[in-house]
Amino acid sequence: MSALDLIDHAPTSGFHRKLLIACCGGPFLDGYILSLIGIALVGFSDDVGTTSVESGLIGAASLIGIFFGATLFGALTDRIGREKMYALDLTVLVVACGLSAFVTAPWQLIALRFIIGLAVGADYPIASSLLTEFTPARKRGSMIGLTGFAWSTGAMSAFLVGYVVTTASGDHHLWRWLLFSGAVAGLVVVLMRRGIPESPRWLLSKGRVEEAREVVRTVYGTDLDPETLRAEAATAAAAQSTTGTAGALAGIVRGGYLKRTIMCGTLYFAQITPQYALYTFGATILAAAGLTGASAATLGELFIAALFALGVLPALRLVETWGRRPMAVVPFAVMAVPLIALGVWSDGPAWFVIAAFAVYAFVSGGPSILEWIYPNELFPTEVRASAVGVAVGISRLGAATGTYLLPIGLDSIGLGPTLLIAAAITVVAYAVCLAWAPETKGRSLAQTSALTPTETRLPERTSV
Repeated sequence: MSALDLIDHAPTSGFHRKLLIACCGGPFLDGYILSLIGIALVGFSDDVGTTSVESGLIGAASLIGIFFGATLFGALTDRIGREKMYALDLTVLVVACGLSAFVTAPWQLIALRFIIGLAVGADYPIASSLLTEFTPARKRGSMIGLTGFAWSTGAMSAFLVGYVVTTASGDHHLWRWLLFSGAVAGLVVVLMRRGIPESPRWLLSKGRVEEAREVVRTVYGTDLDPETLRAEAATAAAAQSTTGTAGALAGIVRGGYLKRTIMCGTLYFAQITPQYALYTFGATILAAAGLTGASAATLGELFIAALFALGVLPALRLVETWGRRPMAVVPFAVMAVPLIALGVWSDGPAWFVIAAFAVYAFVSGGPSILEWIYPNELFPTEVRASAVGVAVGISRLGAATGTYLLPIGLDSIGLGPTLLIAAAITVVAYAVCLAWAPETKGRSLAQTSALTPTETRLPERTSV
């Protein structure tokens, strides 16, 4: 038993609520900023002019940035700590969003969207690892899952703002103000994050015993025995030395952790790739299905985004009662059905297209929150942020490819075959989760991150 087990059994406090809101700010901004571009891009293209390739790059640039930001800064977060970069990454985002309102050429917006993606990608492993390492075990799934709800809420807010602006103005000529609104939202989140301490689990894994003890005393009101903490830190350091010093990224691709990395990456990839395509080019898809008019298309996107958010709510409860594994496997099986239906009957009436999108969006709630929960639970403290970063990177690589190829696919092979490809990705995720997704409900982080006897084991390590 670890001295830090008190974190797993602690009651939920005001600190946890403050931390949860602050950590949810990053996913909210991700959903808001990356969804809003689909609306702003219409006005930008009208005023500045873009080719189909440039439009695809604008949609994909932030996703490519997230890939590099998550994978590179995830490993850096495990090395230098969570708290150091907690506000810095979003400060960069605020500046880039502000500059986006003044662009005069497609390449400028592409470059700024890439920088925004770097900042958002960095925030995923930083914020989610910090939240995970402070959260009680009995609330961990639902609290981490709320970050998925924050993403959907951000996307819904983007379409709501877009609908109000385009309806009030009559068109999309206020696209600069839409892009600038991301800077305002980002500044609010930066201010909310002031005063959040470093994770005591990470501090102890780095041998910084007194700092870890001080954080626990401040947050939980408990004064831990320093000798016990030093002994745990020494054990953790010895365990890390036996696994080599190749780095955090190497630690998640060896032995049984490789299988976990593949499972998390596949789940994230399959959930995000169709979702981002729907958000970024939802108006184009709905127009192809016969739903015309700027306000009508945006309202349809808002409806779909609201269902993505609503689908998360029952999943937050079910992930703690039914469990993680069934909430990964069953939804993927169901999500494939509307995508196949759309692929087969892509020229169906608008009500059918929206209904199919609605079913897909609502059922995706389970994978939407597990993409946050699983990477944080299945890896030990010393590589947790790296694991989150790699999972995010895999998902955004697929999302960027899908977002870039979607308009090309719509032009070359049509809506039906394009959606059938999305259905195939969903079926693959179902098979991978059925084979490898574990159950982690109600277990401590030390238990969830430890390899089971059936997995190919790394040399024994102690996780704090």
